[in-house]
Amino acid sequence: MTSGTTFLDRLRERVRATGGVLAVGLNPDSSRLPDDCREYDYPRRAFNRRIVDATHEEVAAYTVNPAFYEDPSGWTALAETVAYVRGRGVPVVVDGKWTDVEAGSPRTDLLDRADAVTLSPFCGRDALASVLDRDCGGFVVCRTPNRGAADLQDRELATGEEAENEETGEADDETEAQESVAERVATLAGEWAADCEADVGLLVGGPSDDLEALRAAAPDLPFLVVGGATNDPEVAEFAVPEERASAAAEDGLSEGVGLVEVSREVVYAGETAGRRGGVDAYASAARQSARRLKRQLNRQR
Repeated sequence: MTSGTTFLDRLRERVRATGGVLAVGLNPDSSRLPDDCREYDYPRRAFNRRIVDATHEEVAAYTVNPAFYEDPSGWTALAETVAYVRGRGVPVVVDGKWTDVEAGSPRTDLLDRADAVTLSPFCGRDALASVLDRDCGGFVVCRTPNRGAADLQDRELATGEEAENEETGEADDETEAQESVAERVATLAGEWAADCEADVGLLVGGPSDDLEALRAAAPDLPFLVVGGATNDPEVAEFAVPEERASAAAEDGLSEGVGLVEVSREVVYAGETAGRRGGVDAYASAARQSARRLKRQLNRQR
């Protein structure tokens, strides 16, 4: 980590430099790598480096998911990918959805190399103290884009407070004000952000309507928006906190702080375009895809 600057400071500089909020997930499937990458000792490291070289001018941050690197050579490929990205001056978010990070563990070593991590909130604030009480970024998992997220994250919690009748302005005895589990997580994360050293944000996903509700619950937190950006680019509208979005409108798009992540759309752009000539073809297609997606997201900001 860079001394003297916070994660959000570094992210803000990248958003300003690239003119966008695009994040790219470097999570390659070994079975889908170009043949010329397989000649290296660490094929995923070699592939990731070429993708980074091709796209870093368009990308505000990269994310890495440790689950894609859980094999004998994976941790080396992951750690060296993070170091390479940081060497390019680009922030890295470790999308581990972790809870406790014990001192001296491989997780701590990786977090020391990176800028931010995603965190599971369901064990409570004390379980996250090892991350929240250090100088880093922490995106709290709030609403994920997978279909099964509704099983828990969309469940409503009865608060015990009476809702106000919109027509009469009086308490409605038959209706209780309710919030979803995701909205409660958003509120909690806002409370944690006010009392910790880390820069706290939310990991969110789903359609723009869901993100709009979460933005209302957490107006001051940056979002890491995952999944669905290509199908619903309007999610970019909610990535940046409201005050930052207003400042961005006045001073230029690059001033807002937030991220919208894509992965396969960039990493495998060469594959979907039918370019099977090798990693150079993949890198060229990745650059074009990243540039297009950044512009597409910016139109919604």
